[in-house]
Amino acid sequence: MQEMPQSSAQQRDVEARPQPAHQQHERGCTEIFCIAMSYFLIFITFPISICMCIKIVQEYQRAVVFRLGRLVPEVKGPGIFFIIPCIDQFLNIDLRVVSYNVPSQEILSRDSVTVSVDAVVYFKVFDPITSVIGVENATESTKLLAQTTLRTILGTHTLTEILSDREKISADMKISLDEATEPWGIKVERVELRDVRLPGQMQRAMAAEAEATRDAGAKIIAAEGELRASAALAEAARIISNSEGAMQLRYLHTLNAISSEKTSTIIFPFPMEILGGIKNGTSSDGPNYPVQEMVQAALKSIHRQDTVPATASSGGSRL
Repeated sequence: MQEMPQSSAQQRDVEARPQPAHQQHERGCTEIFCIAMSYFLIFITFPISICMCIKIVQEYQRAVVFRLGRLVPEVKGPGIFFIIPCIDQFLNIDLRVVSYNVPSQEILSRDSVTVSVDAVVYFKVFDPITSVIGVENATESTKLLAQTTLRTILGTHTLTEILSDREKISADMKISLDEATEPWGIKVERVELRDVRLPGQMQRAMAAEAEATRDAGAKIIAAEGELRASAALAEAARIISNSEGAMQLRYLHTLNAISSEKTSTIIFPFPMEILGGIKNGTSSDGPNYPVQEMVQAALKSIHRQDTVPATASSGGSRL
C-alpha cells in the first residue's frame, strides 16, 4: 500500500527531468517531406543555392544547428559547414574567455561594516549545446549570478578578513560560481576582487590606529637602541679604564676629527686625571705635575688674600 505512492512519485520525477541534448528522435512524415522538398529546391536552383547553403564560422566559434526546431546533435565548425535553407537555423557561440566587471556592490560584512566591493569574473562556454538549450541567456545569467554570489560570500566575512584574505575569498567565489554554472555549459576560469572601498570615517579610524601602532613600535625600537648603546658605552669605558694610553689616543682621534672640519674654534679636552692628586688645596704624596703645581699655587694665594684682612682688622680692635 505504501509503495505505490512512492513509485508514482518517482515516475513523475523521471518525466520531469530534462531529456539529454543528444537523444535521437524519430522523424515524422511532415519532417521528411520538408527535407525532401528543400533538397529538391537546392537541386533545381543550383548553383545559386550554394550561396545560401554554405556558412562559415571562425576558429573561436561553434554553430549550433536546429532543423525544423529540433537540435542537430553535431556542433558545426570551425570553418565551412552546410545547412539546408528554409528549414535550418543556427546560432554562433563564442568560446573565448569573457571578462565581466561586476558593478560595485554595497555589502554589510559580518561585523556590521558597510563596504563597497568591485570584482572581475572570467568565464567561457565549454559546451555550446548546453549553453543554448539549458538556459535562455547563459552569459547574462552568469553575470547576475556573479553579483549575488559576491554579496552572499562577502556577507559571511569580517572586514579584516575581506582586506587580508582576498585570495581565499576569490577562490571560494570561483568554486561556488563554477558549481552553479556547470549545468549551463559555462566554465568559470578566475575571480578577482578588484577594489574594496571603506567609508571615510572608517578610513580615518584605521589610519589613526595604524599611526599609533607605528609610533609605539618606533618608541620601542628607540628604547632598545638606547639600551644597546648604553651597554656598548659601558663596555668601552671599562676597556679604556684598563688601558693607560687609550684615553690619550681618544683625545688624538678627537683632535683629528675636529681639525678636518672647517671651523675656527678648537676644543681641547682637559684630562681630569691630573687633578686627582689635589685634595682640599694640598697635594698628595705622589709626584706633582706642572699643572697641579700651578693650581696649588693659585689656591694658596687665594687663601692668603682671604686671611690677611682678617688679621689686620683684629689688630686694630686691640689698639
